[in-house]
Amino acid sequence: MYRDDYDSASWQDKNADDVYSKPVRAGKRTYFFDVKSTRGNNDFYLTITESKRRSNPDGSFTYDKHKIFLYKEDFEKFAEGLADAVKYIKDTCFNGEIPKRESSEDEASSVQFEEL
Repeated sequence: MYRDDYDSASWQDKNADDVYSKPVRAGKRTYFFDVKSTRGNNDFYLTITESKRRSNPDGSFTYDKHKIFLYKEDFEKFAEGLADAVKYIKDTCFNGEIPKRESSEDEASSVQFEEL
């Protein structure tokens, strides 16, 4: 998996077995949807990690990460809440249609020298 994820993860995450992982690249961010089994492999949960690459003044890179642990008893409520929030944004804020993200080719051409 991702070694640096484990370095700062909770003890529960360190003892978990990875079952499935799905990375989703979205502009400058990557989202990781990781299914894990609990110790003893008798239960499963989902971690959602947002990772964003940051440039340091010395030219090196670091990654800002934010993680959510989602347990089976919360899957349905979480999905409903997410769907409701997306629907609200779509219907109220964007008059029914969320604008599409520019393609990654456009992002590559818009790189600033400060980012290199």
